[in-house]
Amino acid sequence: MRDILVTLMVFGSLPFILRHAYIGILVWCWLSYMNPHRLAWGFAYNMPFAMIVALTLFVSVLFSTERQRLPINATVVIWLMFIVWMAIATFNAVYPDQAMESYINILKIQVMTFLTLILIIDEKKLNLLIWVIVLSVGFFSFKGGIFTLMTGGAFHVFGPPGSDISENNALAVAVLMVMPLMVYLYRITPHKWVRYGMGCALFFSLISVFGSQSRGALLAMAAVGFFFWLKSKTKILSGFLIVIAASLIFAFMPQSWHERMESIKTYEEDASAMSRINSWQYSINVANDRITGAGLSAWSKEMFAIYAPNPNQVFVAHSIYFSVLADHGWPGLILFLSVLGLTWRNLTQVIKRTKNDPDSPHSNLLARMLQVSLIAYMSGGAFLSLSYFDLPWHIIAISVLLNYQFASREVVGLGQSGDIIQRPKAPANRMRSRQRMPPS
Repeated sequence: MRDILVTLMVFGSLPFILRHAYIGILVWCWLSYMNPHRLAWGFAYNMPFAMIVALTLFVSVLFSTERQRLPINATVVIWLMFIVWMAIATFNAVYPDQAMESYINILKIQVMTFLTLILIIDEKKLNLLIWVIVLSVGFFSFKGGIFTLMTGGAFHVFGPPGSDISENNALAVAVLMVMPLMVYLYRITPHKWVRYGMGCALFFSLISVFGSQSRGALLAMAAVGFFFWLKSKTKILSGFLIVIAASLIFAFMPQSWHERMESIKTYEEDASAMSRINSWQYSINVANDRITGAGLSAWSKEMFAIYAPNPNQVFVAHSIYFSVLADHGWPGLILFLSVLGLTWRNLTQVIKRTKNDPDSPHSNLLARMLQVSLIAYMSGGAFLSLSYFDLPWHIIAISVLLNYQFASREVVGLGQSGDIIQRPKAPANRMRSRQRMPPS
């Protein structure tokens, strides 16, 4: 039954994608983040739904009048340079065949993300994209929160099988990245019952992060909580609520959870932590020896025998920073960090431009919440190999769109309904500009 339902939903969406290309982005994100076919047990489990949707989307884009030129700023330029450098590192990889296979998979994600920049051209489409991301990841965080409460936190919470966030640590960081977007949707939604539902989703998502029993997620949660409090306009109230919520959850979690979290203090005695440090040193040694790094998928016994302090501990880096360093060398890491840094600057510029601006309250809130998402990624990602995961790149894309619209000074206020985002008009496929409505 699940196989039939997922298949009908995917193939039923294809005519709509052909008519409106941006729907292809939404469906692809749903498949990518939620992996609904992995929840089935029959023929749909291994069906190439994402490829089918992507091919349909490419056809639609060719004939679409709802697309505009790629927004270009410093972030996009460095981003493209990073993709090119990954290609150079792949051609010079230690294991070129495996590296090329991994690079093609990364390139698929990057192409779809750049199509997001071209097709998501107004606030309505942007909010639909955020809704799809939130509901797709939120499905597992909501379910995981209920599971944690029902089992007393005695078991791990896992993500969709066969995905980048299947393991407990990765899911926890993804949930922390999505929770600020839940806050954004909660704040902009006028419907009372939807707000209630989003409030419940936030609560159960927080519980699921604890239920993941991820030490890296705990550190990321502390960073997110502190930054959220720092940016809050009601620091006393928000600080009080954070302390109360943390205290209640800490008291609820079982002794096994507390013992696992306590092991952070004694990482020298933890085999998992020491294997990470060994892999990090391996990454540094590889980057010092090879300007393009070892290339993708080069975490092998042979390479560790040459570059690792302990050649018997062969593990991936479990860090977005050291993964990129080993894969693409110091130039790759510099480009990767530059993309993140420029994204942060983009959001800061949007926050400054829209501060106390009644015409763009939603953009200001979204920019602030995206910064919180970046904090979750940059702190939690320090202990996870999520360098090429879709979600951070979608956050970067949304940040580029927000900044580009305000840099082009084409923000049109629509009163209480929120602000519309428009990019500079392309020579072809020009969209009609909306007239500014007088204040009510």
